[in-house]
Amino acid sequence: QLLEMVLEFPIERVEVSKEHSLIYHPEHKGVRLDVYARDENHTHYNVEMQVGKDASLPRRSRYYHSQIDMELLLSGASYPELPDSYVIFICDYDPCGKEKYKYTFRSCCEEVSSLALEDGSCTIYLSTCGKNDREVSEELVKFLRYVKADLAGSTADFEDEFVRRLQEAVRKVKESREMEERYMLLEELLKTERNEGRLEGLAEGKAEGLAEGKLEGMAVGKLKGKLETVLEGFGSLPTELSSRIESETDMGILESWLKAAREAESMEELIEGMRQ
Repeated sequence: QLLEMVLEFPIERVEVSKEHSLIYHPEHKGVRLDVYARDENHTHYNVEMQVGKDASLPRRSRYYHSQIDMELLLSGASYPELPDSYVIFICDYDPCGKEKYKYTFRSCCEEVSSLALEDGSCTIYLSTCGKNDREVSEELVKFLRYVKADLAGSTADFEDEFVRRLQEAVRKVKESREMEERYMLLEELLKTERNEGRLEGLAEGKAEGLAEGKLEGMAVGKLKGKLETVLEGFGSLPTELSSRIESETDMGILESWLKAAREAESMEELIEGMRQ
């Protein structure tokens, strides 16, 4: 319905894909199209939302058309097989500064203004800041006013069936996200309950021995964490020493090592203290 509203001609059937990516070569700039669609006549449509001002919008439009054409014309195909394409930007500002709701661009001859190139490509900018209400459809004006509205204003009655459907879709998405967040929170709480002590042990020390969430493993992990914090002051540790700390699970030995590490003033004193 949005396409029919903007283009002002009927479309019987349309296939839509969201966030369609076009990447043909790793060294070339790829594009991700917000909404990509085609109708029963194989005409292709790309609809983009543009919130911030973008001075490069015209060249960006040109590049999008070229990338779409690359995808549509297969190797060995003839040029007449290249379908029509529309690139439509819904802008939350006036991209051309002429206070129009809609700007339509097609290639034409400079010497003969009535002579169109008819290359099948068309670029349209929709602006939420237009003032020419009488030159476009009432439905398009109401839609663009809805797009422009802030969070509070977007729930108002715009007296338009299409806008009501959009509002309902947004409401369902919002409810769905809130429900998803609740499920994620519940899952996290259950996970925390099942692994009591494990998360704390992982945050403060080593993870070994904590997989079962046992209190003893948590204490060992905390102690190793403290020991490693002190050992950081000695720089890189010998591999043998690191392996011993890694494999040790006896609380008494770890406590004695921690004491030795705190009292040692050199690597030699540390190694000697850990041997006692």
